Amino acid sequence: MDDRRHHDLCIVLTYYSPYVSGLTNVARDLAEGFAARGKRVCVVASKHDPDLPTYETVNGVQVVRAPVLAKVGKGTIGLNLTRLALREMARSTVVNLHLPLVEGGLLARLSPAPVVSTYHCDVSLPTGDGPLALRLVNAAQHRAIDFSSRVALRRSAAAVVSSEDYARHSRMWPSIRGGMVAIPPPCPPRGAGRPTYRRTDGLHVGFLGRIVEEKGVEHLVDAFLALDDPDARLLIGGDYVDVAGGSVVQRVRRHIGDDPRVEMLGFIPEDDLDDFYASLDVFALPSVNAFEAFGIVQVVAMMAGVPALVSDLPGVRTVVENTGFGAVVTPRDVPGLTAALARLRDEPEDPAAGAAAASSLYSVDAVLDAYDAVFTKATGR
Repeated sequence: MDDRRHHDLCIVLTYYSPYVSGLTNVARDLAEGFAARGKRVCVVASKHDPDLPTYETVNGVQVVRAPVLAKVGKGTIGLNLTRLALREMARSTVVNLHLPLVEGGLLARLSPAPVVSTYHCDVSLPTGDGPLALRLVNAAQHRAIDFSSRVALRRSAAAVVSSEDYARHSRMWPSIRGGMVAIPPPCPPRGAGRPTYRRTDGLHVGFLGRIVEEKGVEHLVDAFLALDDPDARLLIGGDYVDVAGGSVVQRVRRHIGDDPRVEMLGFIPEDDLDDFYASLDVFALPSVNAFEAFGIVQVVAMMAGVPALVSDLPGVRTVVENTGFGAVVTPRDVPGLTAALARLRDEPEDPAAGAAAASSLYSVDAVLDAYDAVFTKATGR
């Protein structure tokens, strides 16, 4: 690493690629997008996998990873992230913090460069069941992260959110509204794939995401099983092994039972995603709480010509509302999900029109342009 290097942009977050989540993907696409435009970009994150290098350059982005002492819930413990982030921030023209980030408040207070915070979603940690010690730890972590987010947002030149709809329903709204700028996440389009995941000529419904509590996958399973359609298939893709906060894969499997129409695919490699989307008739995002603030995967599915069935949650619903491509259902409403699946099966929507609408609203270039304007204003240039 060159200790004398200056950065046009320093991005700080907890988990970075190759970890996979919506937040991580947004940070990666911003970093690599600006690097492709000739910007000098540095990312500072935790070393969530101890085998990852501390310093490396990935697709033009300098990545600095801080060793982790321990993982607690969805976060990490380690003083190195603060120290390394402040060092790289001091070499930067502007800093982009991706919240929630437990170190965010302190970094925003101490930052020697202007800060723009991207607030992704409110933290959701289980506090109602499980061992008492775990509930107490989760409650303490919840309060600490919220406090840190409030401090960071109030110390930021701008607070970027994925939609005003989500921001107004967030616990952080009082801290967001003064500097709010609504910019959707960058959504890179997929290439043309082959329907290698199709099993029959019947309806194919797909889910892609981490198999965790807030995704509501078991409700999608129950809704799908209620379809009287022996040729229909439900394809569930996503990591359930290395998941921050813990997986609910066993719960999902109990709901599936022995029905052969539902298939757990596990983690789907990047090279196979085009084929996955090309195999679907409907993409489902049955999230159950506000931890899901947008749902990039639904946009990617739409860009591939697949309508989305999503929960009526702030931010998440806006994509279907803006494109008119898919359906919106109340969270946990299994009969409503079943009815929507049946309608999308029996009354197919225009894939070309849906793809065009999604692409025009959520292209990567438009998002990078919007962020660039925010960064420029923050630096006073």
